[in-house]
Amino acid sequence: MARRAQTGSGRLSRGLLLLWALLGTGLCQAGAEPEGFNQDARTSPPVAVFNWTAQLVEETYTNITQKCWEFFVDLMRNVTASELCEWKVISRPYSLLQACLEGWADHLRYGYPNALAEQYIFQSHHRYFHNCTLEHQVYFDPPEDVLLAMIIAPICLIPFLVTLVIWRSKDGKAQP
Repeated sequence: MARRAQTGSGRLSRGLLLLWALLGTGLCQAGAEPEGFNQDARTSPPVAVFNWTAQLVEETYTNITQKCWEFFVDLMRNVTASELCEWKVISRPYSLLQACLEGWADHLRYGYPNALAEQYIFQSHHRYFHNCTLEHQVYFDPPEDVLLAMIIAPICLIPFLVTLVIWRSKDGKAQP
């Protein structure tokens, strides 16, 4: 019984923390107008002080990035298979995913790029964009004989140039 109550309160506190984070950013304030502060009265806006531990920040960021991913998946449901490789179609959902991951990392001072954000970006590429090919020609290494010639030619040219410089400097005449 005690274990179940502890798990439930943990979920409740995480939910309240997420709600608090969303309220703090203004995302959940429906119809609320910000109150102005009179400069003549020399008052300043109240500052919420909260001591975030690294574990709490990471847990909050993990929960929020999951919501970012779910929003991205929901947006990608509207994209047909033939449109998956068209940048003008996928740029909005992809940019929103990136902005969500980066924005929340900045807001929580978590650091970006980070491993969790990279995981979601790689997951998006693996799930949606793995069959996209480049429209431009893919360049390959030249054949070995051409590559060998391109490497050896400058190497052979260096001793020739050194010999030429030494030969010209032995002339004895001062060069102007």
